[in-house]
Parts: sequence; C-alpha cells; structure tokens
Amino acid sequence: MKNKIHPVASIVATLCIASFFTMTVFVELFGSHEAIATVKSLIVMPGLFILIPALAITGGTGFARAKTRKGRLIDSKLKRMPFIAANGLLVLLPCAIFLNQWASSGLYDTRFYTVQVVELLAGAINLTLMSMNMRDGLVMTGKLRRKKLKTSPK
Repeated sequence: MKNKIHPVASIVATLCIASFFTMTVFVELFGSHEAIATVKSLIVMPGLFILIPALAITGGTGFARAKTRKGRLIDSKLKRMPFIAANGLLVLLPCAIFLNQWASSGLYDTRFYTVQVVELLAGAINLTLMSMNMRDGLVMTGKLRRKKLKTSPK
C-alpha cells in the first residue's frame, strides 16, 4: 500500500508547491492587491491543509520504504528530506501565514515584499529538491533510466 501512497502524496505535495509558486508570481506581476490577498488566503486555506498532510505522508512512507533499501540514490533522498521539511516548516509555513495576514490587512510594504522574496526563494529550493527526490525515486523503481556519462577512450 505504501508503494502506491508514496508517489501519489509526493505528486500532490509537489503540485501544491508548484501551484503556490506559480500563482504568487502571476498575481504579483499582473494582479491587483485584492487578487494578491485572495491568492494568499487560498494558499493558507485550503492550500496548507492539503500540502502539510501530503508532505507528512510522503515523508513517512518514504522513510518506511527506505528501510529496506540501500545505495547512493536512497542516501541522497534521505539527506534532502530533513532540509525540505525544515525549509517548509521554518520558512515557507510562517511566510505563508504572515503574507496572508498582511495582504488581508492591505499591508503591502517593504516587509511584505521582502518576505515574499524569501518565500519564493525557499519555494524554488524545495521544488528543486523535491523534483530531485522524485527523479531518484523514478530511477530506483526503474520507471526512469539514468543517462550514462560518456567516458573518453583511453
């Protein structure tokens, strides 16, 4: 069962973060302050209530699946996970909550945009790390072939 739940939860989590990132960039570039407030509100509710369980399920099932595996790919995935979790809990979650509060109050000042930049950078980092974990997982399951590096003839 965890072999089916893990990939679904990881896809849901990655799509959540990707959609939060995309919506934020789009609304910041082209939207009004009201649109920004709406997006920030939707990211917090229902967004975080979808994302957080998806990340927890991904992590839990991933660690459970990793117990029976060894190798460079699994080691890489296990090293990335604490950073993804810490970045999410210590940076992305507080940023989302503060930005939602400030946007709903109409406080679009330097502090708002500074935190917005931090959130976008942290989101991009997590998307990159999560994509790397997905790639390694697909390689481990045989659903993706790793390109072999060409070596120069001796």
